[in-house]
Amino acid sequence: MENTLRVEKMGRGYARLDTGTHASLLDAGNLVRTLSVRQGLQVGSPDEIAFQAGWIDRTALANRAAIFQKNEYGSYLTGLLG
Repeated sequence: MENTLRVEKMGRGYARLDTGTHASLLDAGNLVRTLSVRQGLQVGSPDEIAFQAGWIDRTALANRAAIFQKNEYGSYLTGLLG
């Protein structure tokens, strides 16, 4: 162990939310819901992350979207395909 600290500045779109109390957990949940409903964004979508990182291709993403075709998440994934 080198006893070194590595720091990276978090860019736009990142947030750290304290969820140690009932009230702060509710606040975090409300933020996620607001982002989803008002801005059409998904928070923490493993499929979107894998696609953007190049871990899965368009075909794999389309297959994942088909699994969820009857809900908003499937529509969101389909929207990522263009």
